This record gives sequence, C-alpha cells and structure tokens, in this order.
Amino acid sequence: MTAIPRRPATFVPVLVGAAILAGGTAAGIGALSLADALTATGLPDPGPATTLGLPFVRAAGEIAAVLAVGSFLLAAFLVPPQDSGVLDVAGYRALRLGTVASGVWAVCAALLVPLTISDVSGHPLSEFGDLVTTWSLASMIDTASAWRWTAFLAAAVTLLSLSVLRWSWTPVLLAGSLLTLIPLGLTGHSAAGGSHDLATNSLLIHLVAAGLWAGGLLALLVHAMRGGEYAALAARRFSVVALWCFVAMGLSGVLNALVRIAPSDLLTSQYGLLVVAKFVALCLLGVAGWGQRRRGVAALQAEPDAPGTSRALIRLALVEAGIFAVTFGIAVGLGRTPPPPPPVLNPSIPMVKIGYDFAGPPTLARILFDWRFDVIFGTAALVLATVYLAGVLRLRRRGDAWPAGRTTAWLLGCLILLVATSSGTGRYMPAMFSMHMVVHMLLSMLVPILLVLGGPTTLALRALPAAGRGDPPGPREWLLAALHSRVSRVLTNPIVAAVIFVVGFYGLYFSTLFDSIVGSHAGHVAMNIHFLLSGYLFYWVVIGVDPTPRPISPMAKLAVVFASLPMHGFFGVLLMGLQKVLGEWFYGGLKLPWHTDLAGDQHLGGGITWAAGELPLLVVMVALLVQWHRSDERTAKRLDRAADRDEDAELAAYNAMLAEVARRDGSGRP
Repeated sequence: MTAIPRRPATFVPVLVGAAILAGGTAAGIGALSLADALTATGLPDPGPATTLGLPFVRAAGEIAAVLAVGSFLLAAFLVPPQDSGVLDVAGYRALRLGTVASGVWAVCAALLVPLTISDVSGHPLSEFGDLVTTWSLASMIDTASAWRWTAFLAAAVTLLSLSVLRWSWTPVLLAGSLLTLIPLGLTGHSAAGGSHDLATNSLLIHLVAAGLWAGGLLALLVHAMRGGEYAALAARRFSVVALWCFVAMGLSGVLNALVRIAPSDLLTSQYGLLVVAKFVALCLLGVAGWGQRRRGVAALQAEPDAPGTSRALIRLALVEAGIFAVTFGIAVGLGRTPPPPPPVLNPSIPMVKIGYDFAGPPTLARILFDWRFDVIFGTAALVLATVYLAGVLRLRRRGDAWPAGRTTAWLLGCLILLVATSSGTGRYMPAMFSMHMVVHMLLSMLVPILLVLGGPTTLALRALPAAGRGDPPGPREWLLAALHSRVSRVLTNPIVAAVIFVVGFYGLYFSTLFDSIVGSHAGHVAMNIHFLLSGYLFYWVVIGVDPTPRPISPMAKLAVVFASLPMHGFFGVLLMGLQKVLGEWFYGGLKLPWHTDLAGDQHLGGGITWAAGELPLLVVMVALLVQWHRSDERTAKRLDRAADRDEDAELAAYNAMLAEVARRDGSGRP
C-alpha cells in the first residue's frame, strides 16, 4: 500500500455540523410536540435531559450510522482495491472512517437505552445512573431492547473492522452496518397498530435506502474533500445507487405515511405537517441529486483533473448533506410526535397482533383472490423478474441466445414467490400453522428449485461487461470474487448445504425458537428469508445450472438428494405425531372463532409437509437425469471433435493393440 499523506481533516467540521443540525432539528420538533406527546401517553415530564437529549442523541447517532454505511460502501464498491486485494489509500481511509462512525453509533445507541427508559417511565434520567440495572430493565421495553441490540451490533462491526485490510471483508462490514439499522424499523409507530405489517416492511426498505443514499453521499463528500483518487469513478457509481435509493425511499415513504395518516390529516395535524415537510425535503434531495448528476458528476467525468471541478462537486454535496441532516431531524421528530387517532377505535385482536383482520376461514376463493401485497417479498419477486428479463434482453440485443427454458423457470419461481407471500396463503400464514407450512414448503422446496434452474449467475456473468485491462473491477468482477471466495467454497460443500437445509427446520420447530418468534412480524420475515436462502443453496449444489466452487459428479448429487429429501418427509411425520401444539399461546390468543382446533391444524400442517416432498423430489430427479444426459452428450461431442482432429488416432491405437493380442494368441497355439 502506498504511503498515506497527511492532510488536514477539513471534513470533520462538516460531519460534526451535519450531526448537530440533525440533532438540533429533532430536539426542536420534540420540544414543540412535547405537550401533545405527554397528553397522549398520560406520563409525567421526565425533564429536559430526556425530552431534548433523546431526539438529539438519536438524530446525531443516525448520522453516524449512515456515515458508517456509506464509508463501507465506498470502500467495497465505489473505489477499487490494489491488484493484491489489499485496500488502496482511498478504500483504507473510508474503512477507518467507517470504524469511527460505527463506534460513535454504538455509543449513541448505548446512551439511548437509559434515555428511552426515562422517556417511557416518565422518571428523570438521574434516577437511572446504575448502568447494570438500567440495561437489565431494557428487556422489559421493546424500544430500549432495540437500542441495546443496536449498540451490540454496532460495537461488533466496530471491532471487526479494526483488523480488516483486504477488500474481501468490506462487503461483510457493509452488510453488518446495514444490519444495525434494522432494530430501528421494528419499533415506534410503524410496529404498532393496524397494518403494521405494511408499515414495518416499508420502513425497513426506507431505512436501508436512506442509509445507502445519505451515507454514500457523506462518504463521497469526505472523499472529495480529501482529494482522493478515483473521484470520478466513485461519483459515477454512486449516482446510480442514489437514483435507485431515491425511488425506493419515495415509494416506501409514501406507503408508510398512508398507513399511519389519512390524506385529510396532512394539513390539519402536527404529525401530518411533519410528513409534508419530510416529503418536501425528499423532493429537494431529488432535485439536488439530479443537479449533482447533471453538473458535478458530468464535469468530473469530462475533465477529472480540471481546476474547480471537484469544488463544484463538493458544493453540491454540501447542500445535499445539509438537506439530509434536516430530513433526519424531521424523521426523528416525527417518531416523537403522536399520530392522529386511528379510524378504528376498538381494533380486533388480529389487527393488533398481525396488522389486519380476516374475512373468515380460508376457502379456495379467499386463498386465490384475497391478496395482501408483501412489501418485501412481493417487491423482491417483481424486481428479480425485471432484472432477469433485462439481462436476457441485453444478450439478445448483442446477438447471443439464452435458453427459453431457463427464463421460464426463473419467471415461474418469481411468480410462485409472489403468490406464496402476497395471496391468501401469505395473508393467512401468520394466523394458522397449516398455512405457515404451505408457505414454508413453497419457499424452501419449490421456489428455489425454479430459481436455480434459471441460472442467474451464468446470465449475470454473460450480460455484465468485463472490466478492461487496467480498469478498476466492476460488478462482474465482484460476482466472480464472491463465487471464488472461501465462504462460497465452504457453503457449497454438499454436506454443509445439506446440513443447513435439513437441520434448519428441525432446529426451528423442535426447539423453543418457533414459539418465541411466532408472534413477531420480524420473526416471520426472518423465517421466510431462511427458507429461501437455505433452499436456494441446497438446490444450487445438487441441480443448479450455475457452476459451483465445488463441482461434484451426478452420482454424488443423487446421493445428496436421496440422503436429504427423505428427512423432510420424516419431519412431516414427526409433526403429525407431535402432542405439543407449536405456537399455542399466539394462535390461541388470536381468538379466531373459526380456528379453534389448533392440534388438528398442526396435524394438517404435518401432512402438508409430508406430502409436499414428493413433487420437489420428482422435479429434482428429472432435472438430474436431464443434466446427466446433457453431460454425456457434451462428453461424446468433445471426444468426436478430438477424434476428428487426430483422425481417430486413439481408435487406431486401440485396434492395433487388439490385433497384437490376437497375433500373440495365434502364435502360441500348437
């Protein structure tokens, strides 16, 4: 690594100023809405240290959180590493800035634990000086517990980043820094009340998009103020990320606002006015981002070394950073402001616990037509289908062919993912164990099979442009690096993939884990992600069209299939004979009049699990036989081409050997 020159840290006042601006905005809004908040909760005023300190620390901490996300993003994907894989100067500086930002985020999250307890209890902050006792009380309050988890996660990211010097670990740090934002999306207004499933899912997307956009902007600003290399490349790559983040933030923000407030309350309530202010700030950010892309990035691409080019980029980025700071302050103040009362004053138990009501028991018509769009998995299905079709279209425009069967398999997998999570099956899944197992089977046994038969990695490697000689690595090179990484080699080991696939559902249902998360929306999201990823990994190894880092023979694949899939059927038999009702406290607590036989429903779920294993086994066997036949055809064609090149020299040598053996046998006879 080249020596890092010492430059004055002119960016530090900018970052500190952004944190102070965000914190001051949040504290000011919190002070204005204090009376309404105390009236809504009926709690006494805990004092200015809490009412002003909590929003200030949270807003400033969130600026540090997104700065960590943006710094790791810049080190991972916006600037290239050295040829040896070690981070270059720009990446190393961004990495260390992310380390400091993660540490600040951990400290702020830790401070928010006693501040939250003081705010919820109405007692002054001075009464919570014992940190051990205070942290033990956090488990009794959801929001305080979320801040405790955030502090642990941010501290873990900080410690892990201290020893990182190679590029291969920076995507892991980026994922970890994004994970620290997740507890924020599982608490507050979005996690309670009616339609909290839509509100929570949209807020999670909103937070991730905001973290990438705001954090990437701050990291790019620091990089430009330092006069770092690859400024033009980083700006060009970030402008693409910012565009998609703007779309995601806008759509998810509108959906989240519609869930929490009626359009008629936008201009007649303080909460509505803050929503309007946040929307205006988002529009201003979009305009500033468009100007940045049109002027700063374009000028930097045309004349990267021209005097004044970087200054124009810095000026526009400073304006965006200021608007972002105000936006974060408004968002924190919005979370401190009570929303207007819901239209349903006495919501039903299912609406409180799940987020919506049911029209009655599941019938064929309700399963097929009673849809409730899943913002996370439904959106993922649509995005995956669109991106895949874009890759196929790029190949065809280039004159290359792509098998129609693979496209059909991929699109069918995306369709089943959409139907499983957004149709009546997804709607009834949180309320009934049998419907939960239907979705489980679809997500782990059918959707992954179709997706791996689509060959997405092969399509990406063919559609994405390769970096030229001397050019920095791009998405194609990142994908190749991931495929050849040690982690990929370990995960694609047939034994490891089979163990993750099989042991996952035994450990989930035959331990206390399912009972502890069945009533949590985050738990259902985590289970669905696990079903999809574990199934995709397993079927990628045994029938995947894409090559794996550990290729195995067709016979070995067949052995893995026959050793693993029967375990799924045996799992269904165990479920049918299980005397204990899984999730009884939650399913019984819903008080659904048409769903009282919980044991019978669980028996039905076990039967569905046992019967559902036959179709995937048939599909896998057919896929293996077809792949085996094609492999033999390719081998035969390769041998024929070799024979044509050497005029059947191998066959001639074999015939000569037989003639010699016959001659010797003939000469030895009496």
